[in-house]
Amino acid sequence: MSAASLSAQYARVVGRRALLLAALAAATVAALLADLATGAAGLPLAEVLGGLVDPASLGRAARVVLWEIRLPAAIMALGVGAALGLAGAEMQTALANPLASPFTLGVAHAATLGASLAIVWGLGGAWSLPLMAFAFAMAATLMVQGLAARQGAAAQTVVLFGIALGFAANALLWLVQYMASADAVQQIVFWSMGGLARATWTHAGVVFAALGLCLPLALRRAWAMTALRAGEDHARAIGIGVEGLRLAVLARVSVLAAVAVAFVGAIGFVGLVAPHVARMLLGEDHRFLLPGSALAGALMLSLASLASKSLVPGTLLPVGIVTAIVGIPMFLGLLLAQGRRR
Repeated sequence: MSAASLSAQYARVVGRRALLLAALAAATVAALLADLATGAAGLPLAEVLGGLVDPASLGRAARVVLWEIRLPAAIMALGVGAALGLAGAEMQTALANPLASPFTLGVAHAATLGASLAIVWGLGGAWSLPLMAFAFAMAATLMVQGLAARQGAAAQTVVLFGIALGFAANALLWLVQYMASADAVQQIVFWSMGGLARATWTHAGVVFAALGLCLPLALRRAWAMTALRAGEDHARAIGIGVEGLRLAVLARVSVLAAVAVAFVGAIGFVGLVAPHVARMLLGEDHRFLLPGSALAGALMLSLASLASKSLVPGTLLPVGIVTAIVGIPMFLGLLLAQGRRR
């Protein structure tokens, strides 16, 4: 095959993947608008679009519902979903494990432990609970990183340390719940289910700031991540420092996962399933896989937010329950589809 035909074929592949990314982005925007138009207070889509363009066109009550209740939660869903999707894609490549997710490091368990202590100790202030959750999540991931660095940052070592830390945090969480009052236990359980009802513009801004920091850094090493996907030996053969790359990935994943769970609680399956969806659509080229995973995660959590308001009329379900209910059959379907292709 001539160089010209190879170049044309490559251009077609790149063009097709760019179109798929654009389609994912369009689907995410559509899910966002549907999420904004759904809720107990009836707001037609046309009214939502008009209110986004010109808030003064809405009545006072409708403006409060759209701009102070629905929009912060919907934007938070996009940010958290994108953060978890991106973190999941990087984790699965760095650890060479298709079952890896941001919670592989024990982040969710540690964050829940921190939030539980904030509830039990009765810490006041709007930022006390998310700050405690973030501090414990970051402490857990820094501990795993430190241990992994001392042992050479091998993929199996990182996974085992993360699993052990998750069990330890779970045991301490059970102890806290056993000693806590009934009211505190109820609050802990509700927080651990994951929810968007507590979202604010400030919280969403923090999540998007973390995403804006980590995504460009991830894209800068996209070629190295693509090479690592072909195997550690191949990556080392072309001069990539695998251990350093893996530790950098763990640092980014730590920030993304800790910020996400600090504000909305533990939301499972998004970080696990979204990268597989993106990989099926876009392949292994991380220039497309990383933003595709972020978009797939944002789309999944936006749809989960929509479903949480629609499944039981008049009731806002915790979004973590919805992602688990939907994520399990979706993940099983992906596994079966991959098995048939083999």
